[in-house]
Amino acid sequence: MIAMKRRANRWSFPHREVHRSRRTGWLRAAVLGSDDAIVSTASLMIGVAASAASKATVLLAGVAGLAAGAMSMAVGEYVSVSSQRDAEDADIALEKRELARQPRAELRELAAIYMKRGLEKELAMRVAEQLSARDRLGAHMRDELGIDQHSLARPLQAAWISAASFASFALVPILVCSSRRRRCASP
Repeated sequence: MIAMKRRANRWSFPHREVHRSRRTGWLRAAVLGSDDAIVSTASLMIGVAASAASKATVLLAGVAGLAAGAMSMAVGEYVSVSSQRDAEDADIALEKRELARQPRAELRELAAIYMKRGLEKELAMRVAEQLSARDRLGAHMRDELGIDQHSLARPLQAAWISAASFASFALVPILVCSSRRRRCASP
């Protein structure tokens, strides 16, 4: 009896793996922000330094570039990710309408997806029925649309991560310049 309970518990608490693919939205924004920050801030400061400007002027240009770049990256990411989210929401709304209007056709469509993945027709229909009974929209989002409910685009998250990443990495050329005793560029 105890062995059966242990075996039952083993199956009721599945092995949990840590997957990183759900982080791709904010990670992408962070990488783009950091890369753009170093390149654009350093380039701006080099351009100003090339005009024989003072160290203070070069630093001021770097700080201005940091502020402008962080705001620009935040707005750009917000607009970009918002349009992605709008497309996802439109597909989800369309799927909801189709499920309400033609539930049997949608069930057959889901079964056809599973058949294309290699399941036999009868098994594919049983899988489609079971998944639909549990979460009809979720099954179609995942298997028909390729949308994971937990990985929907998050515009605000992308915006603030991009801005924070840009601001953090824009500090690199500013700190390098400020640590020099003389001008930030050699004559």
